[in-house]
Amino acid sequence: MKKIYFLLFALMITSLSFGQVIVAEDFSYPDGSLVPNGGWTTGSGTAGDLLVSSGQAVVQHGTPSEDARKSFTSVSGDIYFALDFSVDDLGAAYVGTDNEYFAHVNFNARLTVGPGTSGGDYTVGIKSSSAGQPTWWATDLTYGQTYRAVVRYDQDLGLAQLWIDPANAGSTSVSGTEDGANSIDSFDLRQSDSSENETVRVDDLMIGQTFDDVLVYATPTEPSLTINTPAEGAVFTPGTTSVNLSINVQNFNVGATTGGFDGHIHWTINGTAQSMKYDTNDETIPVTDGQSYTVFMQLVDNVHAPIVPAVEATVNFSVAAATPVADLAALRADYIANGSGAYYQLANTPTVTYTRTSRNQKYIQDASAGILIDDTAGNITPTFAIGDGMSGLMGQASEFNGVLQFIPVSDATVTTGATITPQVVTISDLLADWEPYESELIQINNTSFTDAGGTFATSTNYDITDPTSRGGGSGPMTFRPFNEADYIGQTIPTGMIPLVALVAEFGGAPQVSARSLTDFTLSTTSYELADFNVYPNPTSTGSINIVSKTNDAIEVAVYDILGKQVLENTVKNNRLDVSTLNAGVYIMKISQNGNSITKKLVVR
Repeated sequence: MKKIYFLLFALMITSLSFGQVIVAEDFSYPDGSLVPNGGWTTGSGTAGDLLVSSGQAVVQHGTPSEDARKSFTSVSGDIYFALDFSVDDLGAAYVGTDNEYFAHVNFNARLTVGPGTSGGDYTVGIKSSSAGQPTWWATDLTYGQTYRAVVRYDQDLGLAQLWIDPANAGSTSVSGTEDGANSIDSFDLRQSDSSENETVRVDDLMIGQTFDDVLVYATPTEPSLTINTPAEGAVFTPGTTSVNLSINVQNFNVGATTGGFDGHIHWTINGTAQSMKYDTNDETIPVTDGQSYTVFMQLVDNVHAPIVPAVEATVNFSVAAATPVADLAALRADYIANGSGAYYQLANTPTVTYTRTSRNQKYIQDASAGILIDDTAGNITPTFAIGDGMSGLMGQASEFNGVLQFIPVSDATVTTGATITPQVVTISDLLADWEPYESELIQINNTSFTDAGGTFATSTNYDITDPTSRGGGSGPMTFRPFNEADYIGQTIPTGMIPLVALVAEFGGAPQVSARSLTDFTLSTTSYELADFNVYPNPTSTGSINIVSKTNDAIEVAVYDILGKQVLENTVKNNRLDVSTLNAGVYIMKISQNGNSITKKLVVR
C-alpha cells in the first residue's frame, strides 16, 4: 500500500490562514560557497562568491558580485518571504547614497539597506521593482542586532510590502509603488558593489503564500527531493562528456527495500528508466554534444509505489555543439548572420599579433580576418607571444562596444605562426568602412598627429590625419594608446610617418592603437633630431654602426615586422652584430639615458 505523509503544524496565532510553505532554508551548509548547496544556483555574477559562514548566508557588498538564486514553481496570488538579518558594524552610521538591495524575487520586492532617518546606524527599505526610490522603514536599526523582515509581493498589482519584527499581519508596515503584474518563480540573495561595502548576514529564510507561512521559521517535516546540479536550463560547453547529478533528500530515509528504510528513488533520463536508486550519492550521466536531457526523479515506498503526496523533481539541461568554421572570416560571417549564442570550433591556426595582461586579451589574425580574444576566465593557459600560432580554438562570440570578441571555453595550443604583413589602408578607408579591418594589423602611411611634439599619456585619445590625401587631407580619426605600451610617456612623433596599428571601434567610430614603439617608423626630420647616426643601412656586412654624441651606453632591441623581438644587445665600440638576422625589414628601438627612438633596419 502507499505510504502517506502528513504535515501537522500547531501555531498559536490570533487568526487562521491556509497557505503553502514553498521554501524553508536555514543555510546549515559547510562554510564556503552557498551555490550549489540546497538547489541554490548562480543567477548572475561570479559563481562561488556569495558565501555561507557558521550557518548563515553572508552578503558582502563590495566584493565580486553574485546573485544566488533559489528557484521554485510559480503560484498565483501573493508571495511572501521572510528572513532574519543583521548588518555588521561599519564603524560609523551608514551614509552611502549607493544603496544596495540584498534580497529580491525576480528583481521585484527589493529589500534594501540605506541611511538611518533619525540618527541611527541604518535602516531598510522596500522597492516594488527597479523603478523609483525605496520606501524606508521609519525606525532606525542597530548594527549587529538581528531582525526578522517579512515581505509580501502582490503578483497581480506588482506591489511590495515590508514588516520588521511583526507580531502579525496587522503590525506596522510600509509599501512600495504598484508596478504591474508579474509572475514570481525565484528568490535571490544579491551581492554587489556599493559605496559602503556593507555585510549583511541572512538566516532562516521562509517563502510561502501567506503571512503565517513565513512569520516563524519552522523546519519542514514532510519529505522533499531537490536536484542540486545540474541547474535547470544549464547548457554545457561542447566537448563535455559527462554531467554530475547531485540531489538532496530530506525527511525520507532512502535505502534498500528490506532494510527498514522509508523507500527509494525511481528516476529516468529522457523517459528511459534507470536503475533504482537506494542512496543519495551523486550520479554521473554520460552526455553527447548537441543533445538535450530531462532527468525525472520521484520518491517511492518499499513496494515501488509513489508516496502520497507525490514528491518529484525534474531538471532539463543540454550540451551545446560547436559549429565548425574554416577561418576567422567564416566565424564573423556566421555571427553576423545568426547572432550570439553559438559555439565555434576554428579549423585553422591564426597568428597572434598582440597580447595583453588585461583580461588575458589576445589579438589573432589569419589570411581572412582578425578578432580579439577576451579571456577573463583564463581558459587559455599557455603563454603566447607575437608571431605564435594558436590552434584548437573553441568558444563563443560576443560584441563589446561594437567590437566582435571571441570568448574561449577551452584551452589552445602554441604552434608555429604565419607571417602577417600589415595591410596598407588609408584613414579615408577606415572612416568609410572599418568593419573589414576590425582587430587586424594595418599600416597607415603618411600619418600625422595633431598633438605632435607632446607626450603620449594613458587613457587619452589623439587625432591623426593624412595631409597628403586628395581633397585637402583625410581625418581626423582617433588614435588610442594601449595603456601598457612602451611609448607611454614618449614624445608624439612629428611629421608624417607610416603607422602600424590594430583597428578597433568605440562609440560607432573607428580607432587605431599601436602595440609598441616599433609600430612607429619615425620620419627623417624626427630621426635627425635624435643625435644618432646609423650606418650602413641597408646592410649586408653582418653589422651596423650606431654613433651618438655621448659615450653613454646604447641599448638596442630589434623587432621583426610583427613586433616580435629577435635581438637585444648593448652596443660595444659603436658596433652592433646583426649577423644572426635573416634578410628582411626590421625595426630597431635605440635607447640611451632613458630616451628612445625607433629606426627601420634593412638586412640584405
